[in-house]
Amino acid sequence: MNKDYKIFIAGHNGMVGKSLVNFFKNKKFGKLILVSRKKLDLENFKKVDTFLKKKKPEIIINCAGKVGGIMANYNFPTQFLNENILIQTNLIKSAHENNVKHFINLGSSCIYPKNSKQPIKEGYLLTDSLEKTNEAYALAKIIGVKLCEYYNKQFNRNYLTLMPCNLYGPHDNFDLQNSHFLPALIKKIIISKLNDNSFIEIWGTGKPKREVMYVDDLSSAIFFILKKKIMNDRRLINILKKTALINVGSGKEYTIKEVAKKICKIENKNVTLHFNTNYPDGTKRKVVDIRLLKQLGWSSKVSLIEGLFKTIKWYKKNYL
Repeated sequence: MNKDYKIFIAGHNGMVGKSLVNFFKNKKFGKLILVSRKKLDLENFKKVDTFLKKKKPEIIINCAGKVGGIMANYNFPTQFLNENILIQTNLIKSAHENNVKHFINLGSSCIYPKNSKQPIKEGYLLTDSLEKTNEAYALAKIIGVKLCEYYNKQFNRNYLTLMPCNLYGPHDNFDLQNSHFLPALIKKIIISKLNDNSFIEIWGTGKPKREVMYVDDLSSAIFFILKKKIMNDRRLINILKKTALINVGSGKEYTIKEVAKKICKIENKNVTLHFNTNYPDGTKRKVVDIRLLKQLGWSSKVSLIEGLFKTIKWYKKNYL
């Protein structure tokens, strides 16, 4: 297998993008094409198309997009809808028109119906109503999933979307107003320890269950799938004939309260957890069915404790 593929990683400065860049560099795989948001506006099709014509990537991995927690999604739905639709559609359309053979898009497990049966199979997409608190983001990402599917059907492409569970790790967003629950917990607990506070406030009841995965595991899954695509692995090709969507997850779930207690234990911090039920919980339970990926031979390697240790260490190094 040729290791010198030209690979454009869109959104390389985000949490997933940075992890993926490091992963490919450690593997000494591919000639990476990286460009900042200031130099390339992914919401502008003409600029995207001109860039791809010039750089001629053979592989595109889309890690770009506007992401955030419950309150960010609730307060800024138009931005989440517009920006994510434009980024995906521009990249996928231009990839096709420039004959890019390999395109991997990234979705999010929050785009599945609010009351999906658990674990959530790929086929459950669009079978019921969405969670209202992140409906705009979910609708945008669904468009990306379906667009890959339609290009595969109409033009015989084999583009696909990987659907990860809740991710966390270095370079995550730790803004308490806009972040996801896990980085917010890390920040709150560390700050409470520094300030010698005896309690912290957590939004919601703490009862919802979440499947979480360290970001480097997603990079591992992307690399694994990409190799399968390049080698025309028969099992993967057969899967892509049926679906353009594959779940990626750890297979393990925890309540938000359980995660908070694990962070407290790592930090050796005794604290009272105050759950503010004036804030929404979001979906009550969310764990994805990862049987398709397991059939191909991939599984998550980083445990929650190991991932939390690494993330907390990174946070302290960069924010304290």
